Amino acid sequence: MSALQMAGLALLSVMAFEPAAAQPFACAAPQKPMMEVELMFGRHIGGRLAVTEARFARFVAQEVTPRFPDGLTVFDAAGQWRDARTRAVVHEPSKIVRVVVAADADTGEKIARIVAAYKSRFRQDAIGVLTRPVCASF
Repeated sequence: MSALQMAGLALLSVMAFEPAAAQPFACAAPQKPMMEVELMFGRHIGGRLAVTEARFARFVAQEVTPRFPDGLTVFDAAGQWRDARTRAVVHEPSKIVRVVVAADADTGEKIARIVAAYKSRFRQDAIGVLTRPVCASF
C-alpha cells in the first residue's frame, strides 16, 4: 500500500467516528451506545518475527494504554495478507487490540496516532482498523 493510500486510511478511520456518534441507536439498560475499535498489528519485519512479546507489550504500555487508560484487550492472532508486489499470500503472527470507548472525534485522532507510531517504530506498511457501534456496559 502506498503512503498516500495509508494516509487516506488513517483519515477514514478518524472520520468513521463522527457518523457513528451522530446516529445514536437504542441500547437496553445498563448498556449504552459506544464504539468498538479493533486494531490489527502484524509482527514480522522483513519476513521474520521482530515484534517480540516484550516489544509489543512496551508499545502497548507507551502508546495505547496512555490513550485508552480505562481498558483494552489484547489477542494473539494468525494474520494473512496478499503482498501487492509479489501477489503471494503472506502469513504472520499478529496481535489484535480491542478497545470499547465513547465515539467522538478525539477517539479517531488517538487511533490515528497509535497506527502512525506502530508503522514508524516497526516499519509496517499497514495496520488494520475496524470500528463498529456497539451497546456496552462495564
